[in-house]
Amino acid sequence: MKTSVDKHAPKSKATIKDVAKLAGVSFKTVSRVINKEGTVGQELQEKVMQAVKALNYQPNLSARLLRGAASSIGFIYDNPNSNYVIDMQKGILGECRRQGYELVIHPCDSKAEDIIDEVLNMVDRSQVGGLVLTPPMSEMPEVLSALSKRKIPFVRILSGSQPPDKKGPCIFIDDRTAAHKITQYLIDLGHKSIAFLGGEEAHKSSIERLEGYKAALKANKIPLDKKLIIPGEYSFESGVKRTRQLLASNLKPTAVFACNDEIAAGTLFAARIQGVEVPQQLSIVGFEDSPFSRQAWPNLTTAQQPNTTIAERATGLLIDTIRAHRDVESEGFYPQLIVRDSTCPAPSKR
Repeated sequence: MKTSVDKHAPKSKATIKDVAKLAGVSFKTVSRVINKEGTVGQELQEKVMQAVKALNYQPNLSARLLRGAASSIGFIYDNPNSNYVIDMQKGILGECRRQGYELVIHPCDSKAEDIIDEVLNMVDRSQVGGLVLTPPMSEMPEVLSALSKRKIPFVRILSGSQPPDKKGPCIFIDDRTAAHKITQYLIDLGHKSIAFLGGEEAHKSSIERLEGYKAALKANKIPLDKKLIIPGEYSFESGVKRTRQLLASNLKPTAVFACNDEIAAGTLFAARIQGVEVPQQLSIVGFEDSPFSRQAWPNLTTAQQPNTTIAERATGLLIDTIRAHRDVESEGFYPQLIVRDSTCPAPSKR
C-alpha cells in the first residue's frame, strides 16, 4: 500500500504529528513504530514508515531525553589497532544515525585501577542509554558485573563459538574455527613448520586463535613446537620485532600465522629487510581482512572479519534491548578464509 504525499505537507521540519496525519494514524502509533515496540501491525508499520520517508522525519532527540528515554549510546574500547577502531566507529555510527541516536565514544585503559568508576562516571555524565563493549572490556567480568548491578544495558563483541553466558546479548566471533581453517590451509600446502605470532593475552581472540592453530596441528599429527609460538601485541611493530627474532633463530619456519593483519604486515616487512622471499621462502597469513592485508605487497592471505557489519549488528541489538527493556538474541559471525598472494606450497611440495 502506498502513501501519497500531500502537496500541502509542511515545508518546515516535519513533526511526529505531521507523520501521523499523512499516515492516517495517531501520533502514539507513530511513536510505537519508530521505537519498535512491536505492538503495531505490519500494514500500519509500512504506512508509518512510508510517511516518515516522504516527510524526511527525524526523531526529536531533545524531546526523547525529556521523556526519560535514551537519546545516545556509548562505545567503549581499549585497542591499539586503528583500523579495527575505525571500522567499529563507522558501523556503530551508521546504525545510530539510521535509528535516531547519538554516539558517545570513550577510549580507555582497561588496565587502569579505577576503570569501573571511569565507565560508570561516563555513563552518568553522558546519560547514554547503553554501551557497546569491545575486547578486552567486553571480556572483563568485573566490568560486566558493575554494569549489570546498575542495570545499564550493554552488548558485547567478543571471541567465542557461542555466547559465553547469559549476562546479556552479544556478538560472538568464532575465531577458533577460522584459525583452524587457516592452519589447515597451510598444512594442505605442505607446511609443517608454522610459526604463530599472537596478540595480547588480555584479548580472548588471541587465545581462541591459538587454540585453533594447535587443534589443526594435532589433527594432522604434527608435533607442537612451543618455540614457534611467540606472544606479543596486535601491532605492526610487534610483528617486525618478532619476525626478526624468528628469522635470526635456527627454527626456520616455512610459514607464519599472524594473529591479525598488522602483525602479518610487520612480518612481511621484516622478511623483506632480511632478504627472505614471500611467499617462495616464507608464506604469511593474517587475520581480519583489514586495509593492511590489501595494501601490502604481496596482498595477504587472511580471514575476513566484517568489523563494520559486526558493529552495526551489535548496535542494533543494543537499541532493541533499550527499547524493548529485555534481552534479545545473540548473533554469531564466522570469519572466512581469503586466499591471496602471500602464500604458496611449501618448498618440499615444489
